[in-house]
Amino acid sequence: MAPVATDVTTNGTSDHDQVSKLKEAVKVFNPFYSPPAGDANDGDYKYAHYKPHWPDVKWEPLSEQPVTERALFADPEKKNLLGAATKVQHLTPAIGTEISGIDLRKLTDAQKDELALLCAERGVVFFRDQEISIREQLELARHFGPLHKHATTPVPREPGLEEVHVVYNDASRRPDSTTFNKLELWHSDVTYELQPPSTTSLKVITGPPYGGDTLWSSGYALYSSFSPGFQKYLEGLSAVHSAVAQADGSRAAGFTVRREPVETVHPVVRVHPATGWKSIYVNPGFTRRIVGVPKAESDTILNLLFRELSINPDFQVRFHWEPNSIAFWDNRIVTHSATFDFWPHTRHALRATPHGERPISVAEYERGGKVAKDRQVEIFKQLGVDTTNPQDGNARPRGYND
Repeated sequence: MAPVATDVTTNGTSDHDQVSKLKEAVKVFNPFYSPPAGDANDGDYKYAHYKPHWPDVKWEPLSEQPVTERALFADPEKKNLLGAATKVQHLTPAIGTEISGIDLRKLTDAQKDELALLCAERGVVFFRDQEISIREQLELARHFGPLHKHATTPVPREPGLEEVHVVYNDASRRPDSTTFNKLELWHSDVTYELQPPSTTSLKVITGPPYGGDTLWSSGYALYSSFSPGFQKYLEGLSAVHSAVAQADGSRAAGFTVRREPVETVHPVVRVHPATGWKSIYVNPGFTRRIVGVPKAESDTILNLLFRELSINPDFQVRFHWEPNSIAFWDNRIVTHSATFDFWPHTRHALRATPHGERPISVAEYERGGKVAKDRQVEIFKQLGVDTTNPQDGNARPRGYND
């Protein structure tokens, strides 16, 4: 006769109860892969109609679609855009520019093109005190390309805004650091798509009094930081970007996955079509493995790239949001990550996300006779700096006196 399974009781709690509690404990909020849930704190909240909503609908798979690179039409000196500003402030040498005195609702097409080029060069561009509505933000985004509709993340409750990505957190959801590490939150938006985003915008409509910053890291600067030999090696690699984890997180939360998850192979080094500069194009959020190399080699390379983009402050800019602040960044050449340090305050933002071209490898870009370039080398040349690397092995350690 087979033995009868029984629960062993310890201190009044059965093994079955302990397992159940353990399973329940892992159902915590991961701000990257798990959508928030609940309708708490609606009350008289001014922007309740923009709070997260998950429509129970199904969408067809995405297919390749034509895009026009607007930055190619821009005046290289960007006189229309920068000439209308009251202040233009670069925030770091590598990445980030803040512009004052511009009303985004009144941009001409020439200024929009120049904004696209400025994002392509500086990675991310910030504006404050912008009254632009979400529908106006969408129209501006359409200038840069057809808009992406996310398969799993929320859209606003207000009908007709399925192209809007909602970023929302309030006191009802406290991020639990046991479910993720900070490196995993670094990402470039939906890189698993066949044509990932280009000039993306995010406007904060409600923000905490402090905290809730976003950091961006330059893929140009990451590429420039490596030796020529390693750069060349990386240029020949491709990597798999996956939507599976994000879809699994949505299903686990009980929401419909509106379009089935895909995995797409993109070059590890891509070339921006407007600048011709080379950028590392991997991120911890979605890049899973390098194609055609042993797993140990893939893991080592990706871990190096992930670590450098996330910890090297020379590649990064950090922005503190205020209500009506808006950022435009080029998802092809930067990664970003939010800080989840603002609980129990509310942080609410709306994103418009145009598709870009299918990522272009160095070999593809140079096939027509063009030469892809290292951004930092080009800047050094403009400054008259010798870009040759010393090979005599006589480098000496230097002190650090900050």
